Amino acid sequence: MAAVAPMAAVAPVAPMAAVAAALRGWAAAAARADAAGRAALSAWAPLLGALAALAAQMRAARRLPWDAAPLGAFPELRARLWRKQRGAAEALLEQLGGRRAELREVRDAAGAAAGAVLRVYEERAAELGLEGALRRGPRCPSLADVLEGLQDVERYYRHLYLDSKLLLQRLSCDSLADMEALPQSWERILEHHKEDVVQDTLLKVSLFVENHQELLCSPIS
Repeated sequence: MAAVAPMAAVAPVAPMAAVAAALRGWAAAAARADAAGRAALSAWAPLLGALAALAAQMRAARRLPWDAAPLGAFPELRARLWRKQRGAAEALLEQLGGRRAELREVRDAAGAAAGAVLRVYEERAAELGLEGALRRGPRCPSLADVLEGLQDVERYYRHLYLDSKLLLQRLSCDSLADMEALPQSWERILEHHKEDVVQDTLLKVSLFVENHQELLCSPIS
């Protein structure tokens, strides 16, 4: 009698379904966070541009020959102008602080969403096993790939918020050159933190959720 070939190990159904359900929740939360993050980021450039332009005006005011006629007839004008410009700068900084708070909320939402999925995985990890986490389907990334993507998204928002916070903390009306360079500094931050990671991970999660049944019968790859 011919020997029966051993059946390939398959991933347990219930644990994989539980993780897929958690990932559906993550995808909804991540889409909301992505929209909120884009809205917050879009407001930074005009505010920073306005602050840079104001800094240039303040530097120009410092170079004016205030003691020469006819400005010499208005000794209080210099102080009044400086107070007005400084007040305008503080108002812009307050608006930027609000945008920074929005990025903090996005960071917190992304972290909470990723944490929820990781808790489900940790609860079912023993049932899934290492092989189940590493198994890929023909159209489906492995669970390990997806979980790594979730951590990348959380890290992206965390670092973006931290850099925006540090940028604002370094600002001072006593350092007008730094204020004038704000648009360039912000562009460098955005270039360093590519938002593609969010969309790439959303795609991975979508493929996993739609096709995770493939993992139940796919050989390990």
